[in-house]
Amino acid sequence: MSSRFTEQETESYYDLEDAIYRSIWDEDGSVHWGVFDDSTGDDFLKACANLNDMMVSKGRIDSDAKVLDLGCGNGTTAIWLSGDQECHVTGVDLSGVRVQNAKDKLANLDQPAQRKLAFEKASATELPFEDGTFSHLWSQATIYHVPDKESVLSEAYRVLEEGGIMVFDDLTKPQPNISASAKEFVYDRLLYDTPYSFESYQDALKVQGFKILEAHDLSPHLKNSYLRLVERTPSTDDEHADHYAWLSNAYQETAKAVDNKELGWGLFVCQK
Repeated sequence: MSSRFTEQETESYYDLEDAIYRSIWDEDGSVHWGVFDDSTGDDFLKACANLNDMMVSKGRIDSDAKVLDLGCGNGTTAIWLSGDQECHVTGVDLSGVRVQNAKDKLANLDQPAQRKLAFEKASATELPFEDGTFSHLWSQATIYHVPDKESVLSEAYRVLEEGGIMVFDDLTKPQPNISASAKEFVYDRLLYDTPYSFESYQDALKVQGFKILEAHDLSPHLKNSYLRLVERTPSTDDEHADHYAWLSNAYQETAKAVDNKELGWGLFVCQK
């Protein structure tokens, strides 16, 4: 199933919205959700860092890893991952603006760090790499944007070496019938649709040849992420005031959509 949105629309969306995202989500340009626990409280950025640590552990990423960060955005997480685990990370993203931001960050690092990082603009459905190039594929809040999800999963499988691990999170659709408000404030806002529930996503991975190592339904954390984002959305009286007000309302509606089982979030760890 392909969604009614195109990759070109997604590319334009993220090219234009980067500054808005930095003002709400993370000034360093990282855009993904968080996992909350006793160590994070309701601190959104701590919860986002907690997800990073969880994915490193569950993905078994160490200094020998060759990681593809699929949907690397501004390169924030790729740079952190490479530095934290002393591994090589290649980031790809559809947004030329964000890839250039990542390259600008890379240029400011020391030479040893630069040698372990690379960024390039590419579609997740046509990755410019040979078969079996990477030991790991890492992806956060990305695949839901791609209309042809089967091609993404197929490409992910292709570029992983035998025994390679894919660790990623993605939005899911718990039920096919959604309300008008969920359509407007979640699916249309994010240029998003999917055929996958939490369960059928695992079936799709198995069809590609993956073995499921772990699968976690993180939907309550998605709800909490959006409630925290409501708190982080600034109140302004400048030219962005109306857009911020609309986003604050959209984030509240997104949290409601999770409660209504119209939106879900899963973390998957699978092996080739």
